[in-house]
Amino acid sequence: MTALAASRSHLVDRLARPRGRLTADAPIGPQTWFRTGGPAEVLFRPADTEDLASFLAALPADVPVTVLGVGSNLLVRDGGVKGVVIRLMRGFTGIVVDGEEVGAGAGALDLNVALTARDHALEGLEFLSGIPGTIGGALRMNAGAYGGELAQVLMSAEAVDRRGALHNVGPAEMGFSYRHSEVPTDWIFTSALLRGRLGDRMAIARRIAEIDAARIESQPRSRTGGSTFMNPPGDTAWQLIDRAGCRGLRIGDAQVSDKHCNFLINLGAATAADIEALGEEVRRRVLEKTGVRLDWEIRRIGEPAGTSA
Repeated sequence: MTALAASRSHLVDRLARPRGRLTADAPIGPQTWFRTGGPAEVLFRPADTEDLASFLAALPADVPVTVLGVGSNLLVRDGGVKGVVIRLMRGFTGIVVDGEEVGAGAGALDLNVALTARDHALEGLEFLSGIPGTIGGALRMNAGAYGGELAQVLMSAEAVDRRGALHNVGPAEMGFSYRHSEVPTDWIFTSALLRGRLGDRMAIARRIAEIDAARIESQPRSRTGGSTFMNPPGDTAWQLIDRAGCRGLRIGDAQVSDKHCNFLINLGAATAADIEALGEEVRRRVLEKTGVRLDWEIRRIGEPAGTSA
């Protein structure tokens, strides 16, 4: 192969052909809740766990891997994401109830898990209805809301590592803390087993309705990435942001929500660079005003514009 031909080749040409779907230069930014950002160099949607494991085992060691859920707590930078982006969809969205245990694929929506538990009169999983993501993402960051978090209900989780090896771990091995787990960064979760408790179906339904009403009342229903910054110990991010005078602050079409100032929103034409710059300006002002350094909760991935995948 000549140097010119090599320069024109695409990563997808180097990859083994799985049973799932490979797409070159896939526009993933518009699929996120912010509706902005660049493409994935290659997007892979595996057929099942075996397909995922064999693909990873054959993947060249120099190719980076990124996992994408529903894009609810994610900002894809404008230059896109180099390497392979993996999205667990069909084949990873099943939910099965056995007694007081709920098995869910990593691609299952947190809301759907809560609703399935409700339909089987299982309480303890209602909080999941307030988390706009998937079980895979919830495992990675110990997602929580409305008085509950995944660490409280997890029985076990299954994952595939970068070499294609399978792992089954319990909650003690996850190393959970606030919005964090200690599992290796190259693990891709494929499923989880959660514990519920038999309860009153109507009471469970009322709790889920209360959570939904609270979200509608307090959170913007627009192009957003959800909660932007983690709550510092003993404080709340939104109050710090408000105290620093950032409510309604704008950069381009990116704005700090007037409704809940720990949410950044895309008013329509914001770039990922606008949104990230706004977040960094909020962090700067909060630190200057209060002495508290906010940590991002939103996951930011990819390259700036001009370094496209």
